[in-house]
Amino acid sequence: MSARDAVAAVTGRFTEHRPDARPAAPDGPLGWSGYAESRARAVERTGEEESVLYGTAGVGDRECVLVSFEFGFLGGSLGGHTGDRLEAAYTLARQRRLPLVSLVATGGSRMQEGMIALVQLQRVARASALLRAAGLPQIAVLRDPTTGGGWATVGAGADVVLALPGAQIGFAGSRVRPADADPYAYTAEGQSAAGAVDAVVAPDELPGVLHRWLTLLTATAPAEAASVPRALSATALPSTGWDAVEQARSAARPRAGAYLDAYFAYRLPLTGDRCGGTDPGLLAGVGLHDGRPVAYVAQCGTATRPAGYRTAARVVRLADRLGLPVLTLVDTPGAANDAEAERAGAGSAIADAFAAVASAGVPVTTLVIGEGGSGGALALAAPDNTHVTSDSYFSVIAPELAAAILKRGPDEVRSTADQLRLRPQDLVDLGVARSVVGPAGA
Repeated sequence: MSARDAVAAVTGRFTEHRPDARPAAPDGPLGWSGYAESRARAVERTGEEESVLYGTAGVGDRECVLVSFEFGFLGGSLGGHTGDRLEAAYTLARQRRLPLVSLVATGGSRMQEGMIALVQLQRVARASALLRAAGLPQIAVLRDPTTGGGWATVGAGADVVLALPGAQIGFAGSRVRPADADPYAYTAEGQSAAGAVDAVVAPDELPGVLHRWLTLLTATAPAEAASVPRALSATALPSTGWDAVEQARSAARPRAGAYLDAYFAYRLPLTGDRCGGTDPGLLAGVGLHDGRPVAYVAQCGTATRPAGYRTAARVVRLADRLGLPVLTLVDTPGAANDAEAERAGAGSAIADAFAAVASAGVPVTTLVIGEGGSGGALALAAPDNTHVTSDSYFSVIAPELAAAILKRGPDEVRSTADQLRLRPQDLVDLGVARSVVGPAGA
């Protein structure tokens, strides 16, 4: 797919822009023999003057600055004039207060321009950082292939990273990676499994997905606190601490997915910690609730992995930068504490989640919908806006573990649960929770 075909696949409204031309030596800054002829053949073959084109576009009713790579022009490589165009695109987005969407297909930096090509990555990184500081979102769509410095700046540096099925994606291109490397690791699906891609999107679904993302990420209303979801069950308040634990652990209790589906008209996922990890027990992304975008982080009843906390911190910080309120759903027996979790940096990941919530300038709303297990649950709870359902509990530690630490026998676990004052009504009395929410209509 050419650069213009890629543009036409997502929008019928595109106005191309060009930066001011600047002179260049025929064979480039290195005087690379035959470079001028290679460029001339690329121009003739593609009809383009460079490996990138950009301009303003409309995706549905949403305006954006659109960048598209032409892989047929020297492998979509980045040279000095490519850097001019990319920097100009980011600047245009910043000046017009528009999101940036990049349709990426590149083999990396252009060899024939040597270090002059490589330093374009610094230009792109700075332009991206300025756009980020201006509170404007960046979405990357990874086409086939997306490798080298283009992946490590325009692609991986975006807030939302989408990929086309089967696309080759990786810092190492096919000719420079180890001969025995697992090919799956360099695919869209492999990068998604490793937490570097948020979603793999079929080409025919891409325009709609882009429109929904642009709708969610370009809110202009003040970030008022997200409303508290209503409970999905009418369970009575527990009479004892152990009753609260059993209700929260019941397999019949509604889980995070059901709460999110009831709360949002639609939602789009943000997946992975960008450090090589994902946590299937944590759902995160942005959804539309009562016509307003709300970022969400939801635990799904399992022990939360380090990748889950890092993903949560990433989403909260993105919401903070874009002015979106945050909803967190707490439901975990605690943070994962196995050896693998420790090696993956459980402590630092939990600390990062605490810091993201504590420093958020946008309002965070929390509903405890099941188990609230110690610091692993508290890391995602709003300090002053946490609510609980009647089939939940929140405790400094699970009753069984508390009894073990206190050298009490199994027959004392139930009384220990009472002493911990972990029932929903106890949490309100203690000032830890603001309310016990009931079901809709109650």
